[in-house]
Amino acid sequence: MDYLSIFAHTKIKRARKEVFKSMIIVNVKEGESLDRALKRFKKKFEKTGVLRELRSRQAYEKKSVTRRTQIKKAIYKQHLNQESV
Repeated sequence: MDYLSIFAHTKIKRARKEVFKSMIIVNVKEGESLDRALKRFKKKFEKTGVLRELRSRQAYEKKSVTRRTQIKKAIYKQHLNQESV
């Protein structure tokens, strides 16, 4: 059986320590294109949020600013839900 595995580390914060906890494993089955396997890998990688975390840590953001953006996002989502109903 021919298969290829694609790995990536996911980072988990725990009590002021950053620990590489798990890996993303995507097995490529026989006859499956590499593009489809890469697409599955990208989807799994995006769900882990590692890239989002990396971008947010590039520059320091005050707690008040993060709280404000979270509130704005919540208001936006609530407004969308009210329009759809």
